[in-house]
Amino acid sequence: MLPQRSVGAESVRMIELGHPWIIADAYTKKWPAGEAGDVVELADPAGRFLATALLDPADRIVARILSRHPMRLDRGWIKKRLERAVAIRRDHADLTDTDAYRLVNGEGDGFPGLTVDRYGDYLMIQLYCNGWRKHLKLVTQALDELLAPAGIYEKGRPQKTRELEAEREDKKYGRLLTGTAAPDPLLVMENGLNYRISLERGLNTGLFLDQRNNRRDLVKRVKGKRFLNLFSYTGAFSVAAASAGASLVTSVDASATYMEVARENFNANRLNPKRHEFLLGDCLAVLDDLAKRGKVYDVILMDPPSFSTTAKSRFTTRGGTSDLVAAALKILKNGGLLIASSNHQKVDVADYLKELRRGALQAGSSLDVVALHGQPEDFPYPVTFPEGRYLKYAICVKGEGM
Repeated sequence: MLPQRSVGAESVRMIELGHPWIIADAYTKKWPAGEAGDVVELADPAGRFLATALLDPADRIVARILSRHPMRLDRGWIKKRLERAVAIRRDHADLTDTDAYRLVNGEGDGFPGLTVDRYGDYLMIQLYCNGWRKHLKLVTQALDELLAPAGIYEKGRPQKTRELEAEREDKKYGRLLTGTAAPDPLLVMENGLNYRISLERGLNTGLFLDQRNNRRDLVKRVKGKRFLNLFSYTGAFSVAAASAGASLVTSVDASATYMEVARENFNANRLNPKRHEFLLGDCLAVLDDLAKRGKVYDVILMDPPSFSTTAKSRFTTRGGTSDLVAAALKILKNGGLLIASSNHQKVDVADYLKELRRGALQAGSSLDVVALHGQPEDFPYPVTFPEGRYLKYAICVKGEGM
């Protein structure tokens, strides 16, 4: 018999609507002491069973729904959910010439607060809920049994990740849980292109898997074009553009470490980095300099992190996007493409388009959205969990304004 926790009317409503999170409130503050990883039954004030959940008492999300039925969190349950996740990728995701993709997408695959990514012969687990740590061995055992990877890593998600990422790009956050150690860097393939990633160093591996389909789309749009990649990170979009025959690829990022990895990614695909440009600096400052020098581009991509800090400026999706759009439009030719992307979960599509509108009005240009993409098929999310539809990727044509 699992321990029971009572939830208030708002949580009852959210559970019945299928939302997987229980947010801390006056009811949860009255719960008996529990530990992260405890499995409990949630009930309404009258004692009616609602769901089975995983506790994380110290977090804002104090419990995550595992099932709306009574259950045991054991290896059999985990393996059954993993088998379903594998089937979704096999049946619905285009993974042609790709061995780097998301295998388990948290709430979208019935593992709220836990993700598993595949990188070649290795798997990477990330925990966004401390409740899973107690059951991590069960997860790795089920993954080993089902997929027999060469090794399984965990990459930690420490608090204050924004500040940490700004300070140390090479710090080791990953650790090997089972199997043999991976080469560092490890070479993986996406859409037939090679990318160097690290399962140990950095908060991220060096390749954002949720942009795979969008990089494939970019390839069709840049042949013979001048392409500017803002917040280029390790250059995945830049490599895709150069491989597609862009006449010039200009990559801009504030990190010298990431810029060096970008050059290495060019070399890994037999693309000469010397034929293209790598500009180190704050993106807004670089845009201003490019405008002063009279530079003009055919396609500009901006894919900033939700938050970033450099010595000169501080960027946030809310408030920063419109200024970035306005500055980029100054050096984008009429009829050219502005591709604006954001992974900020708390900014929905409608609000994001408002930021693009503000930027266009500020620049005195028009912007027509010709396509609006999200994350690929290996990043599923329940229709009852709108937060799961986080990626916005708007492809816009610049006009002269009204």
